[in-house]
Amino acid sequence: MSDTILETVGLTKEFRGFVAVNDVCLRVRRGTIHALIGPNGAGKSTCFNLLTKFLQPTRGAISFQGRDITRHKPAEVARLGLARSFQISAVFAHLTALENVRVALQRARGGSFDFWRSDAVLHCHDRRACELLEDVGLGDDADTPAVTLSYGRKRALEIATTLALEPEMMLLDEPTAGMTHADVDRVVALIRRVRQGRTILMVEHNLSVVEGLCDTITVLTRGRVLAEGDYAAVAADADVIAAYLGTADA
Repeated sequence: MSDTILETVGLTKEFRGFVAVNDVCLRVRRGTIHALIGPNGAGKSTCFNLLTKFLQPTRGAISFQGRDITRHKPAEVARLGLARSFQISAVFAHLTALENVRVALQRARGGSFDFWRSDAVLHCHDRRACELLEDVGLGDDADTPAVTLSYGRKRALEIATTLALEPEMMLLDEPTAGMTHADVDRVVALIRRVRQGRTILMVEHNLSVVEGLCDTITVLTRGRVLAEGDYAAVAADADVIAAYLGTADA
């Protein structure tokens, strides 16, 4: 089995002449936590949307598990084991935490999300849903409507629904954005727990989170790869420092 689970070659996305992602070559090693970082407007979210097929590239190729997924649709890559969370929490606000996870688990029925099926059909997923809620620290919130959960706990619920898809690789889009320090600590601990047997690619602005979690960091600026390595290497890179902080003569 290849050490590389996800790879891009020459990945490029143009919007009416504006190049948002420019010739990005990315290689994510299986079983690692890999971060995409960079200043605002660096192309991180566009890159995520290309990888999960919410956008089609102008040029370049994407492979997952050795399979070319460049022209796949989002649902197709999810079925292959590549799942993502979003920067804005995406849960069903007026369903309970358990019901949210159960909807994701219904994928095993062939993609039919049956809100209206009999209790016997729906409740067959309850045990696994409760296990996933326990995994993300929401075991006591199974019957709690998602709308009443704190922002950090909503993000934990979203990770639980992502885990319900049994992905081999998770893409987390700014998982700690807008959180209190306590919620950040909770989510970092959660990511450490769920990484076992999985690969994680994350966009994250909080560099202390990146330092504490990530094996490899790719720095983007103006749509291009500026630097790559572990945290110590990229933090000491003069070009990275200039991109984040500017230079004296800028």
